[in-house]
Amino acid sequence: MHLLNIRRLLFAPRPTTILRRCLSSTIMASWLPIPSGSHFSLANLPFGIISTKADLKPRVAVAIGDHALDLNQLAENNAFSKCASLPASEYAVFADTSLNRFAALGRALHRDVRAYLQQLLKKDTPYPELLQGNDQLRQKAIIPLEDVQTHLPMTIGDYTDFFAGRNHAQNVGVMFRGADNALNPNYNHIPVAYHGRASSVVVSGTPLHRPKGQVLPAPGATTPVFKPCAKLDMELELGMFIARGNKLGHPVPVNEAEDFIFGYVLMNDWSARDIQMWEYVPLGPFNAKNFGTTISPWVVLADALEPFKTAGLSNDVTLQEYLQEERKNNILDIKLDVTLTTAQGNSTTITRTSSQNLLWSWPQMIAHHSVSGCNMRTGDLLGSGTISGTEPGTQGSLLEQSKGGKTPIQLPGGEERSFVNDGDTIIIRGYAGSLEDGAVGFGECRGTILAAV
Repeated sequence: MHLLNIRRLLFAPRPTTILRRCLSSTIMASWLPIPSGSHFSLANLPFGIISTKADLKPRVAVAIGDHALDLNQLAENNAFSKCASLPASEYAVFADTSLNRFAALGRALHRDVRAYLQQLLKKDTPYPELLQGNDQLRQKAIIPLEDVQTHLPMTIGDYTDFFAGRNHAQNVGVMFRGADNALNPNYNHIPVAYHGRASSVVVSGTPLHRPKGQVLPAPGATTPVFKPCAKLDMELELGMFIARGNKLGHPVPVNEAEDFIFGYVLMNDWSARDIQMWEYVPLGPFNAKNFGTTISPWVVLADALEPFKTAGLSNDVTLQEYLQEERKNNILDIKLDVTLTTAQGNSTTITRTSSQNLLWSWPQMIAHHSVSGCNMRTGDLLGSGTISGTEPGTQGSLLEQSKGGKTPIQLPGGEERSFVNDGDTIIIRGYAGSLEDGAVGFGECRGTILAAV
Protein backbone atom coordinates (compact mmCIF):
# COMPACT_ATOMS: atom_id res chain seq x y z
CA MET A 1 0.00 0.00 0.00
CA HIS A 2 1.32 3.44 -0.90
CA LEU A 3 2.47 5.52 2.08
CA LEU A 4 0.16 8.42 1.21
CA ASN A 5 -2.87 6.12 1.13
CA ILE A 6 -1.86 4.61 4.48
CA ARG A 7 -1.70 8.07 6.06
CA ARG A 8 -5.12 8.96 4.61
CA LEU A 9 -6.61 5.83 6.14
CA LEU A 10 -4.68 6.26 9.37
CA PHE A 11 -6.16 9.66 10.10
CA ALA A 12 -9.64 8.77 8.90
CA PRO A 13 -12.37 8.96 11.55
CA ARG A 14 -12.18 5.24 12.33
CA PRO A 15 -9.23 3.01 11.43
CA THR A 16 -10.51 -0.27 10.06
CA THR A 17 -9.41 -3.87 10.51
CA ILE A 18 -8.17 -3.78 6.91
CA LEU A 19 -6.07 -0.70 7.72
CA ARG A 20 -4.56 -2.39 10.75
CA ARG A 21 -3.64 -5.41 8.65
CA CYS A 22 -2.13 -3.19 5.96
CA LEU A 23 -0.07 -1.31 8.53
CA SER A 24 1.10 -4.59 10.04
CA SER A 25 2.17 -5.86 6.64
CA THR A 26 4.29 -2.74 6.05
CA ILE A 27 6.44 -3.63 9.07
CA MET A 28 8.99 -6.12 7.82
CA ALA A 29 10.62 -8.86 9.83
CA SER A 30 13.76 -7.91 11.72
CA TRP A 31 17.23 -9.39 11.28
CA LEU A 32 17.32 -9.38 15.09
CA PRO A 33 15.29 -12.39 16.32
CA ILE A 34 12.05 -11.36 18.05
CA PRO A 35 10.30 -14.09 20.04
CA SER A 36 6.72 -14.92 19.14
CA GLY A 37 4.34 -13.13 21.47
CA SER A 38 6.75 -10.31 22.30
CA HIS A 39 5.24 -6.96 23.26
CA PHE A 40 8.23 -5.27 21.66
CA SER A 41 7.84 -6.00 17.95
CA LEU A 42 9.37 -3.93 15.17
CA ALA A 43 5.98 -2.22 14.94
CA ASN A 44 6.52 -0.83 18.43
CA LEU A 45 10.03 0.27 19.51
CA PRO A 46 9.10 1.93 22.81
CA PHE A 47 11.59 4.35 24.37
CA GLY A 48 13.05 4.12 27.86
CA ILE A 49 16.05 4.80 30.08
CA ILE A 50 18.49 2.00 30.84
CA SER A 51 21.78 1.34 32.59
CA THR A 52 23.97 -1.76 32.77
CA LYS A 53 26.67 -3.13 35.06
CA ALA A 54 29.20 -2.29 32.35
CA ASP A 55 27.89 1.29 32.05
CA LEU A 56 26.10 2.60 35.13
CA LYS A 57 25.12 5.92 33.55
CA PRO A 58 21.43 5.93 32.55
CA ARG A 59 20.82 6.67 28.86
CA VAL A 60 18.16 6.33 26.16
CA ALA A 61 17.25 3.01 24.55
CA VAL A 62 14.40 1.32 22.73
CA ALA A 63 13.07 -2.15 23.43
CA ILE A 64 12.93 -4.73 20.64
CA GLY A 65 12.10 -8.35 21.36
CA ASP A 66 14.26 -9.57 24.25
CA HIS A 67 16.78 -6.77 23.81
CA ALA A 68 17.37 -3.10 24.39
CA LEU A 69 18.99 -1.04 21.65
CA ASP A 70 21.29 1.59 23.19
CA LEU A 71 20.63 4.77 21.20
CA ASN A 72 23.53 6.61 22.79
CA GLN A 73 25.87 4.00 21.34
CA LEU A 74 24.25 4.51 17.93
CA ALA A 75 24.72 8.27 18.24
CA GLU A 76 28.35 8.03 19.34
CA ASN A 77 29.10 5.73 16.40
CA ASN A 78 27.35 7.91 13.80
CA ALA A 79 24.62 5.33 13.13
CA PHE A 80 22.05 8.15 12.83
CA SER A 81 23.92 9.60 9.85
CA LYS A 82 21.16 8.57 7.41
CA CYS A 83 18.36 10.06 9.55
CA ALA A 84 17.97 13.34 7.70
CA SER A 85 15.54 14.94 10.16
CA LEU A 86 17.85 14.43 13.17
CA PRO A 87 20.83 16.81 13.01
CA ALA A 88 24.06 15.78 14.69
CA SER A 89 23.60 18.68 17.11
CA GLU A 90 20.68 16.76 18.67
CA TYR A 91 22.47 13.42 19.14
CA ALA A 92 23.26 14.36 22.74
CA VAL A 93 19.62 13.81 23.74
CA PHE A 94 20.30 10.08 23.70
CA ALA A 95 22.95 10.47 26.43
CA ASP A 96 20.38 12.06 28.78
CA THR A 97 19.12 10.37 31.94
CA SER A 98 15.51 11.10 30.96
CA LEU A 99 13.48 11.31 27.74
CA ASN A 100 12.44 14.91 28.34
CA ARG A 101 14.72 16.61 25.81
CA PHE A 102 13.90 14.03 23.16
CA ALA A 103 10.16 14.42 23.88
CA ALA A 104 10.41 18.21 23.56
CA LEU A 105 11.74 17.87 20.00
CA GLY A 106 8.18 17.19 18.89
CA ARG A 107 6.01 14.42 17.56
CA ALA A 108 7.15 14.77 13.94
CA LEU A 109 10.74 14.04 14.97
CA HIS A 110 9.68 11.17 17.25
CA ARG A 111 7.92 9.69 14.22
CA ASP A 112 10.98 10.08 12.00
CA VAL A 113 13.42 8.62 14.51
CA ARG A 114 11.21 5.60 15.16
CA ALA A 115 10.78 5.02 11.41
CA TYR A 116 14.54 5.30 10.92
CA LEU A 117 15.21 2.76 13.66
CA GLN A 118 12.73 0.42 11.98
CA GLN A 119 14.75 0.81 8.78
CA LEU A 120 17.97 -0.05 10.63
CA LEU A 121 16.42 -3.13 12.21
CA LYS A 122 14.30 -4.57 9.43
CA LYS A 123 15.45 -7.73 7.68
CA ASP A 124 16.25 -6.04 4.38
CA THR A 125 17.68 -2.87 5.93
CA PRO A 126 18.98 -0.34 3.39
CA TYR A 127 21.80 0.52 5.82
CA PRO A 128 23.39 -2.82 6.81
CA GLU A 129 26.77 -1.20 7.34
CA LEU A 130 25.49 1.04 10.15
CA LEU A 131 24.40 -1.67 12.61
CA GLN A 132 23.62 -5.14 11.24
CA GLY A 133 27.02 -5.54 9.60
CA ASN A 134 28.96 -3.56 12.20
CA ASP A 135 29.99 -6.32 14.60
CA GLN A 136 31.66 -4.04 17.14
CA LEU A 137 28.71 -1.64 17.41
CA ARG A 138 26.16 -4.44 17.39
CA GLN A 139 27.83 -6.08 20.39
CA LYS A 140 27.89 -2.78 22.31
CA ALA A 141 24.47 -1.47 21.38
CA ILE A 142 22.24 -4.57 21.50
CA ILE A 143 21.84 -5.68 25.11
CA PRO A 144 19.66 -8.51 26.50
CA LEU A 145 16.81 -7.04 28.54
CA GLU A 146 17.73 -9.32 31.42
CA ASP A 147 21.03 -7.44 31.66
CA VAL A 148 19.60 -3.91 31.81
CA GLN A 149 18.26 -1.86 34.67
CA THR A 150 15.31 0.31 33.66
CA HIS A 151 14.72 3.71 35.21
CA LEU A 152 11.90 6.25 35.41
CA PRO A 153 11.63 7.31 31.76
CA MET A 154 10.75 10.98 32.28
CA THR A 155 11.51 13.70 34.78
CA ILE A 156 7.97 14.40 35.95
CA GLY A 157 7.18 17.96 36.94
CA ASP A 158 3.44 17.53 37.49
CA TYR A 159 1.08 14.57 37.69
CA THR A 160 -2.68 14.75 37.15
CA ASP A 161 -4.99 11.79 37.58
CA PHE A 162 -8.25 11.79 35.62
CA PHE A 163 -11.41 9.80 36.34
CA ALA A 164 -12.30 8.85 32.77
CA GLY A 165 -13.34 5.24 33.46
CA ARG A 166 -17.08 5.68 33.80
CA ASN A 167 -17.77 2.04 34.68
CA HIS A 168 -15.41 2.34 37.64
CA ALA A 169 -16.96 5.65 38.66
CA GLN A 170 -20.42 4.06 38.43
CA ASN A 171 -19.43 0.94 40.39
CA VAL A 172 -17.78 2.88 43.21
CA GLY A 173 -20.54 5.50 43.21
CA VAL A 174 -23.21 2.84 43.70
CA MET A 175 -21.16 1.38 46.55
CA PHE A 176 -20.81 4.69 48.41
CA ARG A 177 -23.83 6.78 47.37
CA GLY A 178 -26.41 4.38 45.96
CA ALA A 179 -27.55 3.75 42.38
CA ASP A 180 -29.53 6.99 42.09
CA ASN A 181 -26.55 9.18 42.95
CA ALA A 182 -23.69 7.04 41.65
CA LEU A 183 -22.36 9.66 39.23
CA ASN A 184 -22.16 13.30 40.15
CA PRO A 185 -24.06 15.65 37.79
CA ASN A 186 -20.83 16.94 36.23
CA TYR A 187 -19.42 13.53 35.28
CA ASN A 188 -20.53 13.32 31.63
CA HIS A 189 -19.84 17.02 31.05
CA ILE A 190 -16.20 17.42 32.13
CA PRO A 191 -13.16 15.14 32.41
CA VAL A 192 -12.98 15.06 36.22
CA ALA A 193 -9.45 15.00 37.67
CA TYR A 194 -7.27 15.86 40.65
CA HIS A 195 -3.63 16.90 40.98
CA GLY A 196 -1.44 14.09 42.28
CA ARG A 197 2.08 13.86 43.66
CA ALA A 198 4.86 13.52 41.05
CA SER A 199 7.69 12.83 43.50
CA SER A 200 6.32 9.39 44.44
CA VAL A 201 5.81 8.12 40.88
CA VAL A 202 8.13 5.11 40.61
CA VAL A 203 9.23 2.78 37.84
CA SER A 204 8.04 -0.81 37.61
CA GLY A 205 9.78 -3.13 40.08
CA THR A 206 10.12 -0.52 42.84
CA PRO A 207 8.59 -1.84 46.11
CA LEU A 208 6.35 0.45 48.14
CA HIS A 209 5.64 0.43 51.88
CA ARG A 210 2.09 0.24 53.12
CA PRO A 211 1.04 3.78 54.11
CA LYS A 212 -0.17 4.88 57.52
CA GLY A 213 -2.84 7.46 58.12
CA GLN A 214 -6.02 8.48 59.87
CA VAL A 215 -8.92 6.06 59.48
CA LEU A 216 -12.27 5.52 61.15
CA PRO A 217 -12.08 2.43 63.38
CA ALA A 218 -15.62 1.20 62.65
CA PRO A 219 -18.75 2.07 60.66
CA GLY A 220 -20.53 4.99 62.29
CA ALA A 221 -17.44 6.19 64.15
CA THR A 222 -16.64 9.92 64.03
CA THR A 223 -13.22 9.95 65.70
CA PRO A 224 -10.28 8.55 63.71
CA VAL A 225 -7.33 6.44 64.79
CA PHE A 226 -3.83 6.47 63.31
CA LYS A 227 -2.76 3.11 61.91
CA PRO A 228 -1.43 1.28 58.82
CA CYS A 229 -3.87 1.18 55.92
CA ALA A 230 -6.07 -1.94 56.09
CA LYS A 231 -7.70 -1.49 52.68
CA LEU A 232 -4.82 -1.07 50.26
CA ASP A 233 -5.96 -1.26 46.65
CA MET A 234 -4.56 -1.24 43.14
CA GLU A 235 -5.94 0.77 40.23
CA LEU A 236 -5.51 -0.30 36.62
CA GLU A 237 -4.79 2.79 34.52
CA LEU A 238 -2.97 4.11 31.48
CA GLY A 239 -0.59 7.03 31.76
CA MET A 240 0.29 9.60 29.11
CA PHE A 241 3.34 11.88 28.93
CA ILE A 242 3.22 15.40 27.53
CA ALA A 243 5.77 16.08 24.74
CA ARG A 244 5.70 19.87 24.69
CA GLY A 245 3.87 22.48 26.69
CA ASN A 246 1.62 25.43 26.05
CA LYS A 247 2.14 28.99 27.25
CA LEU A 248 0.45 30.13 30.46
CA GLY A 249 -2.94 31.56 29.57
CA HIS A 250 -3.08 29.84 26.15
CA PRO A 251 -5.30 26.71 26.17
CA VAL A 252 -4.59 23.76 23.88
CA PRO A 253 -7.41 23.33 21.31
CA VAL A 254 -8.81 19.81 21.43
CA ASN A 255 -8.16 19.19 17.73
CA GLU A 256 -4.51 20.21 18.10
CA ALA A 257 -3.88 18.27 21.30
CA GLU A 258 -2.53 15.15 19.55
CA ASP A 259 0.68 17.04 18.81
CA PHE A 260 1.24 17.50 22.54
CA ILE A 261 1.29 13.74 23.26
CA PHE A 262 4.65 11.99 23.58
CA GLY A 263 3.54 8.47 24.49
CA TYR A 264 1.90 6.10 26.91
CA VAL A 265 2.71 3.82 29.85
CA LEU A 266 0.81 1.39 32.07
CA MET A 267 -0.01 2.75 35.51
CA ASN A 268 -1.00 1.41 38.92
CA ASP A 269 -2.28 4.32 41.00
CA TRP A 270 -2.24 2.60 44.38
CA SER A 271 -5.02 3.68 46.76
CA ALA A 272 -5.44 3.49 50.53
CA ARG A 273 -9.22 3.18 50.58
CA ASP A 274 -9.78 3.52 54.33
CA ILE A 275 -7.56 6.61 54.52
CA GLN A 276 -9.31 8.01 51.45
CA MET A 277 -12.79 7.59 52.93
CA TRP A 278 -11.91 9.82 55.90
CA GLU A 279 -9.95 12.53 54.07
CA TYR A 280 -11.48 12.98 50.63
CA VAL A 281 -14.37 15.27 51.62
CA PRO A 282 -14.31 18.16 50.77
CA LEU A 283 -11.13 18.41 48.69
CA GLY A 284 -10.40 14.90 47.41
CA PRO A 285 -7.64 12.31 47.90
CA PHE A 286 -4.35 13.28 49.52
CA ASN A 287 -2.42 10.83 51.73
CA ALA A 288 -4.56 8.03 50.32
CA LYS A 289 -2.80 8.47 46.98
CA ASN A 290 0.51 10.28 47.46
CA PHE A 291 2.50 7.33 48.84
CA GLY A 292 3.13 5.83 45.43
CA THR A 293 2.16 5.42 41.78
CA THR A 294 3.85 2.75 39.64
CA ILE A 295 4.40 3.09 35.89
CA SER A 296 5.90 0.77 33.26
CA PRO A 297 9.43 1.67 32.09
CA TRP A 298 8.93 1.78 28.30
CA VAL A 299 7.07 4.71 26.72
CA VAL A 300 5.07 3.54 23.71
CA LEU A 301 5.11 6.45 21.27
CA ALA A 302 1.84 8.02 20.22
CA ASP A 303 2.40 7.08 16.58
CA ALA A 304 2.94 3.41 17.42
CA LEU A 305 -0.61 3.29 18.81
CA GLU A 306 -2.19 5.45 16.11
CA PRO A 307 -3.60 2.44 14.19
CA PHE A 308 -5.41 1.25 17.32
CA LYS A 309 -7.89 4.08 17.81
CA THR A 310 -11.56 3.20 18.19
CA ALA A 311 -14.75 4.31 19.92
CA GLY A 312 -14.92 4.56 23.70
CA LEU A 313 -17.93 4.69 25.98
CA SER A 314 -20.92 6.57 24.57
CA ASN A 315 -21.81 10.00 25.88
CA ASP A 316 -25.23 11.45 25.07
CA VAL A 317 -24.44 14.83 26.60
CA THR A 318 -23.91 17.81 24.27
CA LEU A 319 -20.36 18.81 25.14
CA GLN A 320 -19.01 22.31 25.45
CA GLU A 321 -17.38 23.39 22.20
CA TYR A 322 -13.82 23.17 23.58
CA LEU A 323 -14.32 19.40 24.14
CA GLN A 324 -15.86 18.60 20.75
CA GLU A 325 -13.44 16.53 18.65
CA GLU A 326 -13.46 16.32 14.87
CA ARG A 327 -12.17 12.76 15.21
CA LYS A 328 -15.04 10.81 16.73
CA ASN A 329 -13.25 7.51 17.44
CA ASN A 330 -10.22 8.56 19.43
CA ILE A 331 -9.92 6.03 22.28
CA LEU A 332 -7.02 3.55 22.36
CA ASP A 333 -7.88 -0.13 21.98
CA ILE A 334 -5.45 -1.84 24.38
CA LYS A 335 -5.99 -5.26 25.91
CA LEU A 336 -5.21 -5.12 29.63
CA ASP A 337 -4.83 -7.68 32.39
CA VAL A 338 -3.83 -7.73 36.05
CA THR A 339 -2.11 -10.58 37.91
CA LEU A 340 -1.90 -10.83 41.70
CA THR A 341 0.99 -12.92 43.05
CA THR A 342 1.01 -13.63 46.77
CA ALA A 343 4.04 -14.01 49.04
CA GLN A 344 3.36 -17.76 48.89
CA GLY A 345 3.90 -17.71 45.13
CA ASN A 346 0.27 -18.17 44.06
CA SER A 347 -0.47 -16.17 40.89
CA THR A 348 -3.94 -15.37 39.61
CA THR A 349 -5.09 -13.19 36.74
CA ILE A 350 -7.79 -11.17 38.47
CA THR A 351 -8.70 -8.72 35.68
CA ARG A 352 -9.03 -8.77 31.90
CA THR A 353 -10.39 -5.65 30.29
CA SER A 354 -9.83 -3.05 27.56
CA SER A 355 -8.93 0.62 27.48
CA GLN A 356 -12.03 1.11 25.33
CA ASN A 357 -13.80 1.44 28.70
CA LEU A 358 -12.94 5.15 28.87
CA LEU A 359 -15.35 8.02 28.35
CA TRP A 360 -12.83 10.75 27.56
CA SER A 361 -9.99 10.76 25.01
CA TRP A 362 -6.50 12.02 25.77
CA PRO A 363 -6.96 15.13 23.58
CA GLN A 364 -10.12 15.96 25.55
CA MET A 365 -8.19 15.56 28.81
CA ILE A 366 -5.45 17.89 27.56
CA ALA A 367 -7.99 20.43 26.31
CA HIS A 368 -9.85 20.44 29.62
CA HIS A 369 -6.66 20.55 31.69
CA SER A 370 -5.44 23.63 29.82
CA VAL A 371 -8.74 25.42 29.15
CA SER A 372 -8.29 27.52 32.29
CA GLY A 373 -4.97 28.71 30.91
CA CYS A 374 -2.95 26.12 32.83
CA ASN A 375 0.45 25.62 31.21
CA MET A 376 1.39 21.99 30.53
CA ARG A 377 5.10 21.11 30.45
CA THR A 378 7.30 18.46 28.86
CA GLY A 379 7.26 15.37 31.07
CA ASP A 380 3.91 16.06 32.73
CA LEU A 381 2.12 12.78 33.45
CA LEU A 382 -1.63 12.32 33.04
CA GLY A 383 -3.46 9.23 34.32
CA SER A 384 -6.63 7.89 32.73
CA GLY A 385 -8.35 6.88 35.94
CA THR A 386 -9.28 3.30 36.78
CA ILE A 387 -10.31 1.24 33.74
CA SER A 388 -13.13 -1.21 34.43
CA GLY A 389 -15.59 -3.17 32.36
CA THR A 390 -19.12 -4.07 33.39
CA GLU A 391 -18.76 -7.82 33.86
CA PRO A 392 -17.17 -9.75 36.76
CA GLY A 393 -13.43 -10.07 36.24
CA THR A 394 -13.20 -6.87 34.20
CA GLN A 395 -12.97 -4.41 37.09
CA GLY A 396 -9.74 -2.47 37.53
CA SER A 397 -9.69 -2.37 41.33
CA LEU A 398 -10.06 -4.83 44.21
CA LEU A 399 -12.57 -2.45 45.77
CA GLU A 400 -14.95 -3.27 42.94
CA GLN A 401 -14.09 -6.96 42.66
CA SER A 402 -14.54 -7.65 46.38
CA LYS A 403 -17.58 -5.35 46.65
CA GLY A 404 -15.86 -3.19 49.21
CA GLY A 405 -14.31 -6.19 50.97
CA LYS A 406 -17.58 -8.05 51.48
CA THR A 407 -16.88 -10.75 48.86
CA PRO A 408 -13.20 -11.77 48.90
CA ILE A 409 -11.54 -13.02 45.71
CA GLN A 410 -10.67 -16.73 45.91
CA LEU A 411 -7.06 -17.54 44.99
CA PRO A 412 -5.22 -20.84 44.42
CA GLY A 413 -3.98 -22.67 47.50
CA GLY A 414 -6.95 -21.59 49.60
CA GLU A 415 -5.88 -17.94 49.84
CA GLU A 416 -8.30 -15.07 49.38
CA ARG A 417 -8.05 -11.31 49.02
CA SER A 418 -10.33 -8.38 49.67
CA PHE A 419 -7.44 -5.93 49.34
CA VAL A 420 -3.66 -6.11 48.85
CA ASN A 421 -1.68 -7.87 51.59
CA ASP A 422 1.94 -7.23 52.54
CA GLY A 423 4.16 -9.28 50.24
CA ASP A 424 1.64 -9.24 47.37
CA THR A 425 2.82 -8.26 43.90
CA ILE A 426 0.50 -6.65 41.37
CA ILE A 427 1.51 -7.00 37.70
CA ILE A 428 -0.30 -5.05 34.97
CA ARG A 429 0.26 -5.98 31.32
CA GLY A 430 -1.16 -4.51 28.15
CA TYR A 431 -0.78 -4.59 24.39
CA ALA A 432 -2.55 -3.51 21.20
CA GLY A 433 -2.91 -5.61 18.08
CA SER A 434 -2.01 -9.27 17.77
CA LEU A 435 0.72 -11.12 19.65
CA GLU A 436 1.13 -13.34 16.60
CA ASP A 437 1.42 -10.54 14.03
CA GLY A 438 3.53 -7.97 15.87
CA ALA A 439 2.06 -6.52 19.05
CA VAL A 440 2.49 -2.97 20.25
CA GLY A 441 2.83 -3.62 23.96
CA PHE A 442 4.10 -2.16 27.21
CA GLY A 443 5.71 -5.12 28.94
CA GLU A 444 4.98 -5.08 32.67
CA CYS A 445 4.01 -2.59 35.36
CA ARG A 446 5.01 -4.45 38.54
CA GLY A 447 4.86 -3.41 42.18
CA THR A 448 5.22 -5.22 45.51
CA ILE A 449 3.78 -3.97 48.80
CA LEU A 450 6.03 -4.11 51.85
CA ALA A 451 4.99 -3.75 55.49
CA ALA A 452 4.45 -0.28 56.92
CA VAL A 453 7.45 1.39 58.57
